[in-house]
Amino acid sequence: MIAMTSVEAQSRFGELIDRSQREPVEVTRRGRTVAYVVCEQDMKELVDVRRRREAAAQWYAQYRQKQVTTPEAASLTEAEVNELVHALRS
Repeated sequence: MIAMTSVEAQSRFGELIDRSQREPVEVTRRGRTVAYVVCEQDMKELVDVRRRREAAAQWYAQYRQKQVTTPEAASLTEAEVNELVHALRS
């Protein structure tokens, strides 16, 4: 990944845009990263990953809410749960 200072990015904006088409460009200010410049395709992929992750998290939250714990299940000890799992695997 290429890194540019914010001053370089300002003065060489055209080069910044051209480079970002090949790979992400890290923009720094006072030695700290302040931004990344990416091409349209990379940005679309990032947005899609974020959307899928949020959908998965929402689905899991809804799934967990639907799980009903009975009083009997809540009273099981860890040893009893292990026994049940072992019996199911056999």
